Amino acid sequence: MSDIRFDGRVAIVTGAGTGLGRSHALELARRGAKVVVNDLGGSVDGSGASASAAEAVADEIRASGGEAIAHGANVTKADEVADMVDQALKAWGRVDVLVNNAGILRDKSFAKMTLEDFQLVVDVHLMGSTICSKAVWEPMREAQYGRIVMTSSSSGIYGNFGQSNYGAAKMGVIGLMNVLHLEGRKNNIKVNALAPTAHTRMTEGLIPEEALKLMTPESVTAGLIVLAAEQAPERTVLCAGAGGYAATRIYETPGVYLPPQEQTAENVLANLDKITSPDGQEPYEEGSSQTFKFLQYAAKHFDLSLG
Repeated sequence: MSDIRFDGRVAIVTGAGTGLGRSHALELARRGAKVVVNDLGGSVDGSGASASAAEAVADEIRASGGEAIAHGANVTKADEVADMVDQALKAWGRVDVLVNNAGILRDKSFAKMTLEDFQLVVDVHLMGSTICSKAVWEPMREAQYGRIVMTSSSSGIYGNFGQSNYGAAKMGVIGLMNVLHLEGRKNNIKVNALAPTAHTRMTEGLIPEEALKLMTPESVTAGLIVLAAEQAPERTVLCAGAGGYAATRIYETPGVYLPPQEQTAENVLANLDKITSPDGQEPYEEGSSQTFKFLQYAAKHFDLSLG
């Protein structure tokens, strides 16, 4: 199997000053990409700012013979993100890959969390991914090529105590991925999501010491490279960490049909076991599939044709 290469490609990696983002940026550069290393340089909770982290990674890439630009754009600021993309276009004429990796944590139980802390985390993870994706969308459409990777998390897909803000944002980027996948495919823009498990400063104190050496950022980056590659899949949530790789998929059960006279809350409750049974469940590619399924049930009952 030939190596995955990014020669001639331009990649933007947000939150690339430390941890996973740094690992992603270095590996993309090692495989030939020109890289915009983005990092606001703030703390884990999003406070503060410094250009030093992004500059250090860009220097590391250049020292290894690669090409890199450091940029300190705050991903929640559309004007700063636009400037970052403009600099990439002026320097290299294209943007082929966007890795939406920037993120912060402000963990607390929902009862104790302020609305400000909820809003800020959603703004960085979900709106930040939206703003950055919007900024590269037209250049990718014009080039008829693009690879966008969202960063999700088990906190959003499955839930983690004390992370309602983070979980909401991380499930939100899955919804964003689903729609951008549909809208971008005609222009060869593939949109996927990475759900990483790694030991970074964001997981400090959460992982047992003996497991830390297994949970490397590099093990996650191996998955990221696939999602950013020319051979990338589509609409895939790739879970990666400690050498394990899996996919999360959302399925819908066949459910039941209740005729009009039986469409009551009591009958829905009485049929809940059948409704939630996984037998025959399917992954849908777009929301209209659910609508057609329900209409087919009704049409069959009334002996109607849907054409």
